[in-house]
Amino acid sequence: MAQRISFFDAADANKRNSLILVAAMFFLFMAVAFAISYIFDIGLCGPVLGFFGLLFYALIVYFQGDSIILAISGAKEAKREEYPFLYNVVEGLALASQIPMPRLYVIEDPSPNAFATGRDPKHASVAVTTGLLGMLKCEELEGVVAHEISHIANFDIRFSMIAIVFVGAIALMGDFTWRMLFYGGSGRRDRGGGGPLILIALFLVILAPIFAQLVRFALSREREYLADANGARITRYPEGLASALTKIGNAGLPTRAANDTTASLYFSNPFPQKIGFLGSTHPPIDDRVKRLRSM
Repeated sequence: MAQRISFFDAADANKRNSLILVAAMFFLFMAVAFAISYIFDIGLCGPVLGFFGLLFYALIVYFQGDSIILAISGAKEAKREEYPFLYNVVEGLALASQIPMPRLYVIEDPSPNAFATGRDPKHASVAVTTGLLGMLKCEELEGVVAHEISHIANFDIRFSMIAIVFVGAIALMGDFTWRMLFYGGSGRRDRGGGGPLILIALFLVILAPIFAQLVRFALSREREYLADANGARITRYPEGLASALTKIGNAGLPTRAANDTTASLYFSNPFPQKIGFLGSTHPPIDDRVKRLRSM
């Protein structure tokens, strides 16, 4: 007989794991900043400029990120008179979670999927695809919406923005380093200094974007497990969410509105044709269903 786990134990474990992963991304960012400083022999200027550049980038994403994500996803604001059941479900679950009613959007896409975005529960949005509305039964749709509401209530939407900021910043620093070395040719290496440490620094700059993406994927997977657990707690019916996941997994339809930047926001992997656990933004559907049915 499968071991039963509580909603609260599952949530606490995933919160701890998420904080560890965010800390890992910050230390990776600072390691890259110090490596670039060493390569170009600029002392503490690199880490200081990198930190303030990260802060500036984070502020832009924090205040404008949700609008950008909704726009590139082709999301259109949902009207209450057109989607009364969806409005009723979201209102009820938001009330149960003690958060304000999020803005609702619909995406014209045959793939069954959904996502939540925003910087906090007071500035949050939920978007669902037409494929999701057409495929799921009432209790299954309620399970998916509860999952997304949980993302909002748990501040997962903020975690997602943080992950996007770190990955983007590390990638930009890596690209900047290679352009400077290719076009400028300045640094310890050209003056014959650094020894093996310069190679270590260069390898770190090369590999850091890859590591950052892997940590981002791991963070996304942890937040999905957490939202599943809390979504099941809100509805008190884990089977509704498990059944929705099973249907979506069997459909196997890619979400055309998604891209590599927004993939981690979605309820299920928008690119089901991509395989490999470490490189996936979402846990395997079978594993998510198994966990839900053990609650």
